[in-house]
Amino acid sequence: MRIVIADDSGLMRERLQQMLSPIEQLEIVGSFANGIETLEALRTLKPDLAILDLNMPGLNGLQVLSEICKEGKNLKFIILTLYASRYYQKLAIHSGADYFFSKVDDFETVGLLVREMIANDGISNKLIN
Repeated sequence: MRIVIADDSGLMRERLQQMLSPIEQLEIVGSFANGIETLEALRTLKPDLAILDLNMPGLNGLQVLSEICKEGKNLKFIILTLYASRYYQKLAIHSGADYFFSKVDDFETVGLLVREMIANDGISNKLIN
């Protein structure tokens, strides 16, 4: 499974990389701090999964998500954010997110979900926390 990580926080990108790197059959193909670079990477690197923050410079996570979904790209999206209210959750799902998690409450869940997705060939039953 090929993954792109996008978050404006260098610390968060580093923590995600540390959590995900040991997982077998997983390759982190890019890590980006802004939405414009992320959008281009999703178009060119062809990942299977993108982990996006909502709040990024350039384009926010919802804008990136909407653009890629309009283009019909076949990949899964995990939104991992500090803005984990029902309002943002609904916006994210409406924009095309497959999963929505709070950085505060659900960080470790992302690693578990990725492992489950790899074990099930990219499919997981859990849509939203």
